[in-house]
Amino acid sequence: MMEPLITIRDLQVSFPVGKTGILGRPKAYLQAVAGVSLDIHKGETLGLVGESGSGKTTLGRAILRLQEPTGGDVVFNLDDRHISLGELEIGDLRRVWRHMQMVFQDPYASLNPRMTVREIIAEPLMVHRQGTSKEILKRVKEIAEMCGLQKEQLRRYPHAFSGGQRQRIAIARALALMPEFIVCDEPVSALDVSIQAQVLNLLKELQGKLDLTYLFIAHDLATVAYICDRVAVLYLGQIIELADTTKLYYTPKHPYTEALMSAIPNIDPDQHMTPVLLSGERPNPANPPPGCRFHTRCRYADETCRTTQPALREIEPGHFVSCHYAETLELKGALTQHSGNSPATPISDDRF
Repeated sequence: MMEPLITIRDLQVSFPVGKTGILGRPKAYLQAVAGVSLDIHKGETLGLVGESGSGKTTLGRAILRLQEPTGGDVVFNLDDRHISLGELEIGDLRRVWRHMQMVFQDPYASLNPRMTVREIIAEPLMVHRQGTSKEILKRVKEIAEMCGLQKEQLRRYPHAFSGGQRQRIAIARALALMPEFIVCDEPVSALDVSIQAQVLNLLKELQGKLDLTYLFIAHDLATVAYICDRVAVLYLGQIIELADTTKLYYTPKHPYTEALMSAIPNIDPDQHMTPVLLSGERPNPANPPPGCRFHTRCRYADETCRTTQPALREIEPGHFVSCHYAETLELKGALTQHSGNSPATPISDDRF
């Protein structure tokens, strides 16, 4: 098997919270990312899902060192070189950032309103001194056309565009330096459904043309099913399940994943699936519960779950789960049941 493009080992991100002590030290820390280990393979799209506040965006930013980790390491395997991002000084890190980019969630806030589209796309090329003015302009036009933007639009400012067009501009900016790896932080969540489909298809098309690798952060599970090869489920800063998309959606092994799958809306009114309702609220990440972090909301939890933290282990080839009883629980996936005795059928992603 080929070596992964990105290797993440025990990555941690903590933020000080509450009042400070006598020496100015915080009395508590909120652990947004709590020891995540993960491999991202070249050419794949890895989905990252979880409810709001689970640490998805923080993890994505920490991988690129846009958010400074407090522990662990990220290794970028570039041209047979193993580059530890945590060991790089800012000058060396900037050079590595040429190969790693990010598409942000809000297409309205991520673009400079005082710059034209041409200046926005050209900025990374100018910062990294990638050619003469004529060469940069030629590259900008090529990238813009690849992302579905017209030449005459390059003279306009971001306020003249819709949300979907702005996100195309953001994608073009991310592609300007021809990176190998892109973190897509909920890139379609602020867009209408029809525009979401266009942007998702654009991302898939660009991946095929340019051999890109994506970390795709989202909360829309239908979107993730459409674009991702594998999916990691995050809960309170920890990965609790990781598997191929089909396997995770149809045969989840963690109770939290089962609850997520049951929340996918079905476009067929003749089919019914009872949502798995979780009891209680998500625990405070500044004071997580002992044992399994999900045990306070899990209907299968027992004393072992309340006292012993389960390790993320491989129960099937490529299927990792953090649950003491993953092999014995009979959980339902993203399946819908017909009334009567007819068999279950998979939920559709026809809206894309």
